[in-house]
Amino acid sequence: MNLSTDDAAGIAGRFLSARRAAGGLDGYPGDFPETLDAAYAVQDEAIAAWARPVVGWKVGRINPPLSERYGADRLAGPIFRSSVAAAGEPPEMPVFAAGFAAGEAEFLLRIGRRPPAGQTRFTLDETADLIDAVHVGIEIASSPLGAINRLGPIAVISDFGNNNGLVVGPAIPDWRASGFEDWPVTTWIDGAEAGTGRASAFPDGAIGAARFLFELMARRGIALQPGQWISSGAVSGVHDATAGQTVEARFGELYSLSCRLIEARPEQA
Repeated sequence: MNLSTDDAAGIAGRFLSARRAAGGLDGYPGDFPETLDAAYAVQDEAIAAWARPVVGWKVGRINPPLSERYGADRLAGPIFRSSVAAAGEPPEMPVFAAGFAAGEAEFLLRIGRRPPAGQTRFTLDETADLIDAVHVGIEIASSPLGAINRLGPIAVISDFGNNNGLVVGPAIPDWRASGFEDWPVTTWIDGAEAGTGRASAFPDGAIGAARFLFELMARRGIALQPGQWISSGAVSGVHDATAGQTVEARFGELYSLSCRLIEARPEQA
């Protein structure tokens, strides 16, 4: 259904209440939006109400047949400063024990220059020129809504794109000549291989994810900033995990990083 501003704010508020309580949601918390634009309206309300600095954006896939239904093959959600950790000593990353949780191996693109105001379409070369670094990393996908991925992109967009954290690994030197999009990428959970893939298997690769984000944000009227991250998609797939497990991401033969998932705790009043 189409949502009023009050409807969108109400849904956003119920998602945020569950996040603050580190609780779970049995179902989508309100009338289910009909369009991606309506879902992004919920996301906008949630970002405003959360009132935390946004330091990046995750980009996820929308696969057929839903990509044909919604007219988009990707989606986006915010990454907040408070949920970003640096690799090194494996960090502990909170997830919602009563909801959904996963760790995803991803390439992280850093915006070097602000996309030109008013530009709504970008070539891949124009997109790459706006990126000043590419790192390896892990996105922590987690939401109080356990069925978020089964409910599809409308639900994912509504709750911050199903993001709850980012682990930033090393930078790839000379990334434009590195061929990183063809590297085999593998996710391991508690020492067992969970999935493998290559960024080049995605439409237009990791740079295509950045192009999608630049064009989406131009339509949404959101100004991207230098230094913000773009988590460009789960290269080796989305694999459920639980608090207490260790997620490791391996990128070719050069890079490996890991984190330990812990149970999210309620916010203190």
